[in-house]
Amino acid sequence: MSLETPLHRVEGLGSAHSGVGHFWRERVTAAALIPLSAWLVISVLLLMGKTEAEVASFFQHPWNALLMGLFVIVSCVHMMLGLQMVIDDYVHHSGRRIVLLLLNRAFAWVVGGLSLVALLRLAVG
Repeated sequence: MSLETPLHRVEGLGSAHSGVGHFWRERVTAAALIPLSAWLVISVLLLMGKTEAEVASFFQHPWNALLMGLFVIVSCVHMMLGLQMVIDDYVHHSGRRIVLLLLNRAFAWVVGGLSLVALLRLAVG
């Protein structure tokens, strides 16, 4: 026995069942950012006062480049998920919501991609 009306069942309205997955992705990226942010703060403190060449050689080390790449990817995904939640909650016009969600995703991809390309150029060259 269901509490749904026949019209509700036919229209298929209701939960999209995607909220829990979004919730966990947001929490996992937040948890991953804790050690990555600690590494970044320590690295910045160690690199203060260094020359450009010394900073470039720091990122030429594979572990440093890998950790910085992970920081960029995880922070962009976390940013995208957080802004998506704000847009879903506060933008009520469906057309605007779709446009803003697409711009949010595009912005995250562009920022992440450009950051990774810059990091790769720094690490290789």
